[in-house]
Amino acid sequence: MASTQANVLDEHHQKALHGWLQQTLPGYTGQFQLEKFAAGQSNPSFLLTTGTHKLVLRRKPAGELLASAHAVDREFRLISALQHTDVAVPTPIALCDDNDVIGSMFYLMSYEEGDILWDPALPEVPADRRPAYYRALVEALARLHSVDYQALGLDDFGRPGNYYARQLSRWTKQYRASATYELPQMDALIEWLEQHQPDDDGDCSIIHGDYRLDNVIFHKGEGKIRAILDWELATLGHPMADLAYYCMALRLPRAGEMKGLQGEDLAALNIPDESAIIHHYCAVRGIAEPEHWTFYLAFSFFRLAAILQGVYKRGLDGNASSDKALRMGRLVAPLAAQGLKTTLE
Repeated sequence: MASTQANVLDEHHQKALHGWLQQTLPGYTGQFQLEKFAAGQSNPSFLLTTGTHKLVLRRKPAGELLASAHAVDREFRLISALQHTDVAVPTPIALCDDNDVIGSMFYLMSYEEGDILWDPALPEVPADRRPAYYRALVEALARLHSVDYQALGLDDFGRPGNYYARQLSRWTKQYRASATYELPQMDALIEWLEQHQPDDDGDCSIIHGDYRLDNVIFHKGEGKIRAILDWELATLGHPMADLAYYCMALRLPRAGEMKGLQGEDLAALNIPDESAIIHHYCAVRGIAEPEHWTFYLAFSFFRLAAILQGVYKRGLDGNASSDKALRMGRLVAPLAAQGLKTTLE
């Protein structure tokens, strides 16, 4: 009936998944294999293969979770809505909200063949072709932010207005709920952000929430995006949050779990700098360049530090989706420090 990697599913859940696939998946042959993808710190993802299908199964992690986290039903709803736009996303197949099938809610989506690149220096791409990859990344983000979410019936996908005030409150609470040690830099960064929030300008769009190079699949050997992945943190919010988060890669160090471009000669690499990325994005959207870029960047470092603290806590509790979780905890303090450094610019 089924074969899985060790410890992916116990026998009871294998049988339950088999029954669900029989009822849900047209042409299911009665045999499946389930293999966990090594990457990913949020919602665990698995390659599901049958005699006739090759799909991705994405589920909530096991164990006690922070409130509102890991909502795979929201991911499924969003990529379903985005099928009708020019935003490249996988094809949603089916959602299972019955926790008894595999122990938590999950959904199936298409498996997209292509290239996932991890190093923003793009060493595997010839230098003369690197600008095309960066253009594609920026233009895809601008297209997402230009989507009419109301026309897609997503008015209730988030709360328009006061995005940074709500996000700062949410991630501060989640950071403190998962904190495992005192971190003065994080406390100082939170205080700075609270004191320097810009007035709400009313700009609101669908935002990805974790938009970076390795959450995108490119067509094989091409600077053309096939699908944007990992929509767990998507909501309605301020689009500059996505752009600043994406630009953090230019400021992250070259070494460590999250490789960045800090200290690199971008001109020699033929990769656009922060100013060029901002200009390109704003030109595509037809908007003015941002007035509060320092705040947006500092907020992005804070938010990522808060997220990784949660990943680290899940690692300590034995509920993380990847064995990298404990190593990710080492990034929290440097990210908070980099966020504080940004505020001095």
